[in-house]
Amino acid sequence: MSSDAAPSATRDRAEEHLRALVGKPDARLYDDQWAAIAALVVERRRSLVVQRTGWGKSAVYFVATLLLREQGSGPTVIISPLLALMRNQIQAAERAGIRAVTVNSTNTEQWEEIHASIQAGEVDVLLVSPERLNNPGFRDEVLPRLAATCGLLVVDEAHCISDWGHDFRPDYRRIRTLLQDLPTGIPVLATTATANQRVTDDVSEQLGADTLVLRGSLDRESLRLGVVRLTTAEQRLAWLADHLSEQPGSGIVYCLTVAATQEVADYLRSRGHQVAAYSGQTEQTERLALEQALINGEVKALIATSALGMGFDASLGFVVNLGAPNSPVAYYQQVGRAGRGGNLPPEGASVVLLPAVEDRDIWAYFASLAFPREELVRETLAVLAEEGRPLSTAAIEPRVDLSRNRLETMLKVLDVDGAVRRVRGGWESTGRPWEYDAERYARVSAAREVEQRAMLDYLETDECRMLYLRRQLDDPEVLADPGWRCGRCDNCGGLALSVDVSTEAVAQAADRLARPGVPIEPRKLWPTGMKAIGIDLSGRINPPAEEGRAIARLTDLGHGPALRALFTPGPDGTRYDGPVPDSLARAMVGMLQDWQPRVDAIVVAESEQRPQLVADLASGLSRFLQVPVVGQWAVVDPTVGPDRGATNSAQRVAAVQRRCALRLDTPDAVRDARVLLVDDRVVTGWSTTLASVALHQAGAAGVVPLVLAVNA
Repeated sequence: MSSDAAPSATRDRAEEHLRALVGKPDARLYDDQWAAIAALVVERRRSLVVQRTGWGKSAVYFVATLLLREQGSGPTVIISPLLALMRNQIQAAERAGIRAVTVNSTNTEQWEEIHASIQAGEVDVLLVSPERLNNPGFRDEVLPRLAATCGLLVVDEAHCISDWGHDFRPDYRRIRTLLQDLPTGIPVLATTATANQRVTDDVSEQLGADTLVLRGSLDRESLRLGVVRLTTAEQRLAWLADHLSEQPGSGIVYCLTVAATQEVADYLRSRGHQVAAYSGQTEQTERLALEQALINGEVKALIATSALGMGFDASLGFVVNLGAPNSPVAYYQQVGRAGRGGNLPPEGASVVLLPAVEDRDIWAYFASLAFPREELVRETLAVLAEEGRPLSTAAIEPRVDLSRNRLETMLKVLDVDGAVRRVRGGWESTGRPWEYDAERYARVSAAREVEQRAMLDYLETDECRMLYLRRQLDDPEVLADPGWRCGRCDNCGGLALSVDVSTEAVAQAADRLARPGVPIEPRKLWPTGMKAIGIDLSGRINPPAEEGRAIARLTDLGHGPALRALFTPGPDGTRYDGPVPDSLARAMVGMLQDWQPRVDAIVVAESEQRPQLVADLASGLSRFLQVPVVGQWAVVDPTVGPDRGATNSAQRVAAVQRRCALRLDTPDAVRDARVLLVDDRVVTGWSTTLASVALHQAGAAGVVPLVLAVNA
């Protein structure tokens, strides 16, 4: 067969596989799909495909898998962060006769059986979550065999490799090492729909100098983009209640916080809509059921955080964002969940953004969770070096002032950097020198600020919205044709979005949001590892405080803005310290009337930062409840800062023990009394817990916390 005929025959065979995969007898490969397949199968080289959602990136690696397996190659390994996508891809693969399995955190009981099937050659495709790449057993025992025998490596959502990407994940950095360990001639495919030129260049560089980069148009012809600007949270909720049923088919309403998903879903259900809340805190079995209900059209919408990532088989008619993501790139990915399949109306899917002023506060909070300061990293490395043996994350946590999640993320980065190593039993120091790359972290932080500004500009722009998003992603087609317009968005006249909301819906939303009262769940167990820092506390807290109340969370839609204004320092660092604002005082009264706590006395937590606010709150409660203030949870060591240990439970307990002590007006002031423990807000809950323990030791019959706000 001639050299020209061989690729032609391979393409014919590839299109046979494509037709089996999609179930359409007339299906044909796009030229770029074939170019990627040819690079992988014929030339055995590495490719990066940056194409819009729904373009058919999965078809490239499934078809390439079938061709390579016919040539005797080993199984394809696909690294993907989206469990829902994995499930849908396995179903799609089966239609084409591909034997696909997955290894992730939800099917640990099947791992041994799966590994045996791989060794027996019974698996064509293995889908792996990135977290598996640094599981010691998988990394040391399974991964080397896969690297040596796999026929194709696929990195899905490849923008996660790059710390410039909007969804950078430390586990993905392990892929760099995997790429270096692959034998010569093993093709690699990286795919993403959300990479600007800087991310594309970064990922391409990591893949290697000979990487074929295929960038296509990022226009989504099935999407109609629009923005609805409304002043208040009540109006935005009312808009959803009034206009959700007008949206085509089923879809997603994205929120920025877990609390908002629950609040919005509760309100919409009260207005007769079939919706459900979905977040990273939703139990796995419920998540699966909710995803399937959305795919089947059994619910109008899931009210979700960004934890919801649907696979390519989902056919959604709309996406609404209640609050703006912090970058146009992240927004493009979220709206890409809509308009991906059939069963859409002729005009396509609708995409609506309902921004709020408080979005920026939430962006700032998530930005505060960036890579820790150098001294905290050095402390962690010192702990591991001094111990000289593996330590679990839980064992390290009491010794370093970081939350469990931030500590785990930091250790993953240090692992990839070579300073620590994950082993059975935890983490160990490698002893290798490590440098804090402050310049890189500063560059990434500056890039994030530019992205946030671009997101704000998207809200205000009067130009084509799809043009704006494509330009943010450095789409080569619009860069070459800046006069292009989609003709479908609100600015192009293709989508008319009403800003009208009914008086009834606004009133009901206002009533729902104004309803104060968030339970404060008591701490019931002491942090693990307290003995490591010289504190003899472990096991159950006995007796614990009772369930308390706060007016709202700082992230709530209703009273959240007023509380954030109260607790957020001004530009010059000044803090509010005065009487409880009237709106919050009224909310407190309403909450007390609904709650009706039975108490005999009040003890107030002393505040150095807001002494007048806390004193006014306590005296107002004393007058309203007609019970006396009988003592303080007093600051006895002001050298321990009020926020010391705020991100780590064990460190926080140690700090509060040094900082505070119970001071009562008389020794028997709380004996046999039910005490209302009053503070301005709950951040970690440990100060309230230790005050409750002290009050019980002083003879209190019960302790009921009451604060203005809880952080989250």
